[in-house]
Amino acid sequence: MRNHGGMSENHDPIRLLAIRETPLSLDEVYEAVGDDAAGGTTVFVGTVRDHDGGKSVAALEYSCHPTAEQEMRRIAEKVVADFPVRALAAVHRIGRLEITDKAVIVAVSCAHRGEAFAAARRLIDDLKHEVPIWKHQVFSDGEEEWVGAGSC
Repeated sequence: MRNHGGMSENHDPIRLLAIRETPLSLDEVYEAVGDDAAGGTTVFVGTVRDHDGGKSVAALEYSCHPTAEQEMRRIAEKVVADFPVRALAAVHRIGRLEITDKAVIVAVSCAHRGEAFAAARRLIDDLKHEVPIWKHQVFSDGEEEWVGAGSC
């Protein structure tokens, strides 16, 4: 859905925030931030890699605290307050993920590219550091590691 025309009183730039157990859609997130007044859109996709800390990753599972979506909203509202955001979206996956699966997608559209890059960077960095989402990694050698918000 695109926003045609100028800023209205009811314009909410936070278009999509979610934590899901199902695969994430890049198209859905990109479309959520479509806005006719946006000249720049930045999208970040975090994927599950096959290694971490020099060790081979065999399996990975994300879990979250019940307040995780509320924290996502708080962070999104701060980004919208600090940058001239036209539209913003963020989705994070929980549950078992395979190598190359999308774990998180954020997107921000602004009038100019520099603003979009800066806002998207703040959004993903703050989400990783502040939202209570934990990653459980199982390595190929059988060792396991839990990583809290801030190190996903």
